[in-house]
Amino acid sequence: MLDDFINWLGATPVSLVIQKVFWIIPTVQTVHILAISVVLSSMAMFDLRLLGLAGMRNSIRSFSRRFMPWLWGALIVLAVSGSILIVAEPKRALGNVVFLLKMCMLATAIIVTLGFQTVLKRDLASGSADLAPSHFTVAKITGLLSLALWVGIAVAGRLIAYTG
Repeated sequence: MLDDFINWLGATPVSLVIQKVFWIIPTVQTVHILAISVVLSSMAMFDLRLLGLAGMRNSIRSFSRRFMPWLWGALIVLAVSGSILIVAEPKRALGNVVFLLKMCMLATAIIVTLGFQTVLKRDLASGSADLAPSHFTVAKITGLLSLALWVGIAVAGRLIAYTG
């Protein structure tokens, strides 16, 4: 059934145009890679702050305000550019177990990030200027898990070209 969908998608007019116009795939890949760099750098800075390894002069709240808009904006660009790449080469992505692993890690990273943002917003709503002291351990665990997931996502994304 997945093979049927892959074959159908690869034969759609949109997929054929993307495949045949020589500049579309390299351009979309370039945009995708640039958006990845924004996501990874934003999350690395935020996660390193959560771990207490960078930006200690600034609150977690200020780091969240500074880097989360970049993360969410770049994730939208990644979703659009990634979708175009999937439509262009469905077998390369959808038929690849590393791609599926990457998507699972991405979903987990987004859930972890949203979960922590909820904790931070709740602490700020309670009148705290920053993260409640009782949540510092949660912040460190979140930072470590998030950093590992984003590195894993980048590695898996690169491995897609060499597997499947």
